[in-house]
Amino acid sequence: MAQEVDLNADLGESFGAYRIGMDEEVLPFISSANVACGFHASDPLVMERTVALCQKNGTAIGAHPGYPDLVGFGRRKMAVSPAELKAMVIYQIGALSAFCKAAGVPLQHVKPHGAMYNMAAKDITLARAICEGIQAVDGKLILLGLSGSKLLEAAREIGLPCRSEVFADRGYQEDGSLVPRTQEGAMITDEDEAAARVVQMVTKGTVVAVTGAEIPVEADSICLHGDSKKAVLFAQKIHGALQDAGIRIRPMGEA
Repeated sequence: MAQEVDLNADLGESFGAYRIGMDEEVLPFISSANVACGFHASDPLVMERTVALCQKNGTAIGAHPGYPDLVGFGRRKMAVSPAELKAMVIYQIGALSAFCKAAGVPLQHVKPHGAMYNMAAKDITLARAICEGIQAVDGKLILLGLSGSKLLEAAREIGLPCRSEVFADRGYQEDGSLVPRTQEGAMITDEDEAAARVVQMVTKGTVVAVTGAEIPVEADSICLHGDSKKAVLFAQKIHGALQDAGIRIRPMGEA
């Protein structure tokens, strides 16, 4: 299995006077950032500041498009047509791309957020719409999708670069999907457990599901959530565990 991996986090999810996440504290430990684009979270000033913070830390930048659901933080399912979804993705990539261009930094990848991500992981039609939206903007952008998901299948169908993502702080079901946040076992709350799981996923290509079964995963990039209460501690522990295991942390675009 690979002995190098990308470590990413969802950042730039504050909105106006409301601060979400610990972006400045988490950034030194990650190699790629998924920056919210204004639909599920963020606003123009937050996007601009987040791009600047990533630039300061030498962190690769990705767009993190979601459903237009500020109240539900993009975690509520929405019924949208493939054409509408494609347009949403193009719109949000365009917004963040402008801030990257203004700062003189490249946009590396695109990772859908929340319900958009989870729905497209199982629905090939939605997955194709997202991938077509990314490709329409820039066919060199990397699609970041859940290991074993329809998102990766759709990207490979059209020749869009893609990387397989696993989660440090989320529980897995036996089919490789994430445990819904409304169910027990959805979140890994112990930082040492999360770190051990990450090393296993990278070195062995497996993770233990909530049922106790060991399932296969492909870990090109590891996600940790920057909005959790222990985000900084998780970032420190996971970063340290990977280094101790001899695993190099690098942006997914360098793979």
